[in-house]
This record gives sequence, structure tokens and C-alpha cells, in this order.
Amino acid sequence: MGRGLAEKREAIIRGARTVFGGDGYTRAGIDAIARAAGVSTRTIYNHFPGGKEELFRAVVREGSAEILRVQLDIVDRWLRKVTDVEADLIDFGTAWVAPMAEFSSHFALVRQVRAEVQHLPPDLLRDWEEVGPRRVESALADRFGELADEGLLEIDDARQAAIHFTYLVAGEIQDRTYGGVLPLPEEVTERLVKTGVRAFLRGHLPR
Repeated sequence: MGRGLAEKREAIIRGARTVFGGDGYTRAGIDAIARAAGVSTRTIYNHFPGGKEELFRAVVREGSAEILRVQLDIVDRWLRKVTDVEADLIDFGTAWVAPMAEFSSHFALVRQVRAEVQHLPPDLLRDWEEVGPRRVESALADRFGELADEGLLEIDDARQAAIHFTYLVAGEIQDRTYGGVLPLPEEVTERLVKTGVRAFLRGHLPR
């Protein structure tokens, strides 16, 4: 794909992510996406002959793949070596919630996916989960399982522990920031992360 075509495709993806994130899949129109992308509707169909559904699939998959790379890097960087469990998990939790603001348009899209789940093709939902959430969840579960093997955590079900951790550390922040759109003051985010980590450790520190 030539540079000009690649740039137009990227503009279409960005514009579509904004429109789908704001309007949802059902209400979003190709005309609105074309305006947001600064291209003609014909250009959109040249890149995505399947129209809105094909474009939505591309936006969901590419956004999920991008945030996946970021989150896997955070897991690897911050949990590679854990010595002080509480301090290291707080540092990890702080890094974990940081991408919400940077990728707020993606998380807005995720909210719309969840809100319109009954209107979306089941295979699209499976693709989204496999490309993004499930793989991140598995990576975090694998690392928590290793920390349990090292005697630093007490865990019966590593996948469930990973889910609990993300809800406790990021859930309230995600709700209060509307997925990163309205960031909280740094001290509030820090307090919520610490509270979440300490709640997690009450259930998973070795007794």
C-alpha cells in the first residue's frame, strides 16, 4: 500500500473510531465517518468495500491490538521481578491505568461495544475478546500464577485473581473518568490504585 493510501486508511480508522465511540455502531453513519476522517464516502468504500460493518471490525481489531501491545509491555516491565509485593503492585497498578487517558477513544469504543452487544455479530465479539481482553487477562494470570509459585501470593485460580485485580485497581477509575475521557487528579488516581491493591492483597497475601 502506497504512503498516500496508508495515510488515508489511517485517517479513516481514526475518524471511524471517534464516530463509533461517540455514536455507537447502530447510529454511526458513513457520511459522519467521512467528515471526521476528512475523506469522501467513496474513499471509505475503496478501502472498506464491506462498508460500516467491515470498518467497525477493523477499528475494533486494530485498536484492541494496539492497546494489547501496551498492556503486555506493562505486565512484562512492572511484574518481571517482584520483591516488595505491595509496593511493586502499586507501581504496576499505576502504570496499568495510565493508558486510559492516552487511548480514551478506544475505551469509548469499548463502552459502545458493551452497550450494543445485542446488535453486534457474535463472531465480532469473539474476535475482539481474543485479540485484546482475553490475551491480556491470560498474561496477567500467568504472572500472578508465577508469583504464587514463588510464595509471594496465595492464589487458587490465577485467571480469577487477574480479573479481581483489574476490577479493584482500575474499575472505579474507569467509571469516574468515563474511560479516560475526564482524567482524575493524580493524587486521586494514586489513592484509588493503592486502595485497590491493598484490597486485592487482603485476599491473596500468604497467611
